[in-house]
Amino acid sequence: MTNQYSLNHEGLTEQQFLDQYDADVYERPSVTADMLIFTIMDQEQDNYRKLPEKSLLLLLIQRGEHPFLGQWALPGGFVGMDESVDEAAARELRSETGLEDIYMEQLYTWGEVDRDPRTRVISTSYMALVDSSAQQVSAGEDAQDARWFELKYRVQQEAKVHLPDGCRLEKEIHISLRHQDTELSGIVKVTRTYRGTITGVHWEVLESEGIAFDHAKMIAYGVERLRSKIEYTDIVFNLMPPLFTLSALQQVYETILDRELLAPAFRRKIAPRVLATNEYTRDAGHRPSQLYRFRPEWEEA
Repeated sequence: MTNQYSLNHEGLTEQQFLDQYDADVYERPSVTADMLIFTIMDQEQDNYRKLPEKSLLLLLIQRGEHPFLGQWALPGGFVGMDESVDEAAARELRSETGLEDIYMEQLYTWGEVDRDPRTRVISTSYMALVDSSAQQVSAGEDAQDARWFELKYRVQQEAKVHLPDGCRLEKEIHISLRHQDTELSGIVKVTRTYRGTITGVHWEVLESEGIAFDHAKMIAYGVERLRSKIEYTDIVFNLMPPLFTLSALQQVYETILDRELLAPAFRRKIAPRVLATNEYTRDAGHRPSQLYRFRPEWEEA
């Protein structure tokens, strides 16, 4: 057991060591925080008697400075020396989009050497979820514009390669983003190598049209994590208004998972997480539906 008065091999106490420590001995890369901000919005439709279809949207900002001037990127920025990465993420979220006090969690750290043409940059990506009806987005000073893009995620091809001591699974993912007449796209390759119980994962951007930096693979990773987490956590309720119908909630699950769900099975699964209210919808052309709210204590039931 050691303490602050213990001596190292040079005969220095901890305080003496810190007083003479040269931080320039090691190169210090820059660190950034980048945010995937998801929401769900209703699509426009002609038939008011039908429930509106929903789309998964991602917030992007148009870069107002080099590099990638004019291209679209995830909101984010550099971490200051006097703040944590979480604090930097919250600050950048507020300054670049005007959003604050929304659900946000750390996802992954990206550290490839050449991922930023300016200098060595390590980025921690975050996922944030927001109810679109309760937030307004505005572009920050260093962004030309901020827009919600409709996001589509599609697996283009998959392959399994047998190795002498395991196997390698390769998957190519096509990402497309659209806002009115602006279309962006990217192709991301995910390689998972299995050798016994050891697994290696590599993400690579094969193509990127209009998406700055390596953000296409951050987006692909974020969608996979979002799909996974809504299956076993309650994060989906951050995309919902305080009161909602079970049909609308099911639509949100189906939109994120990109597949249809059987209503009876979905309602049995979701029942512990919601509470019925005495309120009903009053939409023209629709039969009144009971409104529900999230039950925060559902895991304790």
